[in-house]
Amino acid sequence: MNIINKMWFSLTALVAWTCLADVSQRIKCSFPASRSASNRYRRMVGGTLAPHVPWQAMVYIADSVLDGGYAGGALISDRWVLTAGRNLFIRKSRQDIQGKHPIIPKVYLGITRLSEANAAREVAVEKIVLHPGFQNHSDWDNDLALIQLKEPVVMSNKVTPIPLPERGQDLADTIGGMGVITGWGWGIQLTPSTSLKFLKLPLANHSDCKEEYKNIVFTPDVDDNMICTGRTKYEENVCFGDAGGALAVTDAETGDIYAAGILSYDKGCSRYDYAVYMKISSYLPWIHSVIRGDTDKSPALRSDAMSKMYSRQP
Repeated sequence: MNIINKMWFSLTALVAWTCLADVSQRIKCSFPASRSASNRYRRMVGGTLAPHVPWQAMVYIADSVLDGGYAGGALISDRWVLTAGRNLFIRKSRQDIQGKHPIIPKVYLGITRLSEANAAREVAVEKIVLHPGFQNHSDWDNDLALIQLKEPVVMSNKVTPIPLPERGQDLADTIGGMGVITGWGWGIQLTPSTSLKFLKLPLANHSDCKEEYKNIVFTPDVDDNMICTGRTKYEENVCFGDAGGALAVTDAETGDIYAAGILSYDKGCSRYDYAVYMKISSYLPWIHSVIRGDTDKSPALRSDAMSKMYSRQP
């Protein structure tokens, strides 16, 4: 079976599984549309070809979705890529992942087309650090992983990290109440895009997002560590394969661009209104502790040193 046929079989099988899983919810599912689909349906997943996005990473396990597939990530420093934890496993459910170690993926930086995912753009991976609460209750709990690169990345006009939120930066103060997400996720034919695309999406009301998913199986239990976006005015949305990408926003006061979230639930497609992200500001202590190289003893060592200095102060 050639690669194209293998990918088509994988995607069709996954759509079928998803539809069967939602039978109890009476959700209408459909298989890949023909090229004669209406313009409205063409816009349901959509997206626009992206310019070069210097923080965008590709996290690659395999071409086939059934073998692990590939998704997005965000370069956040010269040695670390932040992505969704589920991207690092072949089968993604909590039931299948429990007790298993993440797969070491290939990581590509500085690319906008799938054809550029080659040895020249690959950066070697040192290790994976899953969030300690990853999937502690459901498939989407604490869905984050940090990928450490073996060597620092050389910064250029093609490769540059995206900042994390700083203290006091609030999503309510973002320009236009909008964010931008990029990825190689599925398009209208339910096949991955060959080029990086982007969507400018409205930040969603948290309670509306939580309400939509609370009674639908195989979807997130939206909590305070998550944020959501809605569809575009043309009903475009994220879809399979976009997970791990950063939701980039602009602070209205300072003009600073930063990553507000990492896409976790990318299965909104044409079926649901909302995409769900891990809210990065909720995870800053963990991210910083990993990047610093903390061990279990580090907090106690710091505390002991400080207390000794204060006690000796004249």
